[in-house]
Amino acid sequence: MRFAHVLHPAATEPRLVLVREDDAVYVDELFPGAPTRLSELVAGGDDVLARIAAAAPAAPATSLEGVAFASAVDDPPVILAVGLNYAAHSGELGLKTDATPTVFVLWPNSLAGHEQTTSWPRSLSESVDYEAELGVIIGRHAKDVAAADALDHVWGYTVVNDITARDIQFSEAQWSRCKSFDGFTPTGPYAVTRDEIPDPQDLHIWTIVDGTTVQDASTGQMVRSVATLIAQLSQSVTLLPGTLISTGSPGGAGYSRDPQIFLRDRSTVTVGIDGIGALTTHCRMTD
Repeated sequence: MRFAHVLHPAATEPRLVLVREDDAVYVDELFPGAPTRLSELVAGGDDVLARIAAAAPAAPATSLEGVAFASAVDDPPVILAVGLNYAAHSGELGLKTDATPTVFVLWPNSLAGHEQTTSWPRSLSESVDYEAELGVIIGRHAKDVAAADALDHVWGYTVVNDITARDIQFSEAQWSRCKSFDGFTPTGPYAVTRDEIPDPQDLHIWTIVDGTTVQDASTGQMVRSVATLIAQLSQSVTLLPGTLISTGSPGGAGYSRDPQIFLRDRSTVTVGIDGIGALTTHCRMTD
């Protein structure tokens, strides 16, 4: 199943919808106590998904025409980002892929939705980059999980653009701030349940900036698979339901290109993963 947070023009808060081929269904109208946000849906587990699947065919449809999208992921316990998880990306940044994952935390203010505008002060950075990433949403507590069992702890997947201020990244010892400006972590448009993605290591991942394809790769090129990442992370922390893991970006970042390509005022960047969706962000630089 495929879900999104949408905001109709007359509404003040986003609502969770089940997205079908040509329309959508408001999840909170399906049965008493139905989830209103993805975080509640994830907490409800497989039983709630089964109730939604049973009730949806008879529910009245709503059009997605003219709606705005909020972040596909809401209120995660934590956003864990994995760096240097594609050899091509590590090499182009001049950084070494370590024996263990490079992990940092993204701040919740950075979450944004499809077709939203992300802005930042020109005085703070003129070297803002894009990174297409597969987002993994944890569905149930994971602690000391074996890689063979790790995908059983996944609720589903989304698309993430890990926007990065490169000049700040290379001037500070940690990477959280340079990737956590307001709106620097768009997700969506959709969150899809894990049954929609039989193999997370067999997905086409890509980026288009202002009409030019700049990343074109496969999640099979990850240094550490989704299952391996979950297993390694769960050795030191309990991964809670709703946790978002951004699993790293392939080669083709703007910083490493010749000439370099950075996101500018009025740039449009779309990152996509086949089978999940295409996520567009509009950029504004303020003086």
